[in-house]
Amino acid sequence: MIGITTTVPVEVIFAAGRRPLDLNNVFVAHPEAGRLVARAEAGGFPSSTCAWTRGLYGAARALGIREIVGVASGDCSHSLALCEILASEGVTVHRFGFPPSRKAGDLERELRRFAAGLGTSLEAAEAVKPELDEIRSLAGRLYQLAGEGRVASGDLFAGLLNTSDFFGDPGKCRRELAAALERAEAAAPPARPPLRLACAGVPSILSDLWEVFEGLGARFVDFETPRQFARLDSLGLGLVETYLGYTYPYDVFARIKDVRDEAERRRAAGLVHYVQSFCHRAIHDRLWREGIPLPVLTLEADRPGRVDERTRTRVEAFIEQLSP
Repeated sequence: MIGITTTVPVEVIFAAGRRPLDLNNVFVAHPEAGRLVARAEAGGFPSSTCAWTRGLYGAARALGIREIVGVASGDCSHSLALCEILASEGVTVHRFGFPPSRKAGDLERELRRFAAGLGTSLEAAEAVKPELDEIRSLAGRLYQLAGEGRVASGDLFAGLLNTSDFFGDPGKCRRELAAALERAEAAAPPARPPLRLACAGVPSILSDLWEVFEGLGARFVDFETPRQFARLDSLGLGLVETYLGYTYPYDVFARIKDVRDEAERRRAAGLVHYVQSFCHRAIHDRLWREGIPLPVLTLEADRPGRVDERTRTRVEAFIEQLSP
């Protein structure tokens, strides 16, 4: 099992006969996520560090992870420091970087280097991709039904997000997505069309955020980051093309264009921009507001938990503003 702290070309990990495990998903779904954060603080992590980073450390230690992929470029500097701390504690760190140049040749060289470090090859990883693309196509079908208003926000979010590591078990991921599709296809259309929203930013650390929106008559038809994890626009393409098209590791302007185009296509009435406390990506909020021609609600949270009353009030005001 190899821990990952952000989406990487998991085809390489599977080709090496290993199982990727997204520590973000482990952390946020943990029944005592707060304890994982506290474990990192007890280990010397300052409270001004992003809670995701602290939670990743706690999850890695709780699970006894012995190997991890450290993303040298295309993720945050906190992740680099996290990998250095884990390396000092005996964890093997495999390096991967999304090249800042965003050139095909640079990415191919990095993929080959990453594959060789795990004892496999780019060609072997390419051979794995068709199986994973079949599962991604199920996520694509779920995303299509969400555009018709037939998928609960939480189901759409989880269905896309879990393709970041396929649970380390593609068969399990296939079954989970098939079950979500069955629920969506059996669901009757809502009596009153929900308010359609899009979401940009890193996945929320708040456990019930999507349910709060749904309780107020809104439904998310797009989640930027989980959709990008799923690589729905790259089915059937090679690994170089697939991960060149992945916007998250590159500049914010490509991300803004992606969200703007998708929000228009899916007729979203507003955008929620979620930012994590102490994350450098929060600096981009002004650019999101300038680049998206929709009302924007920016929500920020620090530690894992449920939606607090202040945030709930802001959500209610936003929904009221958008409601006809």
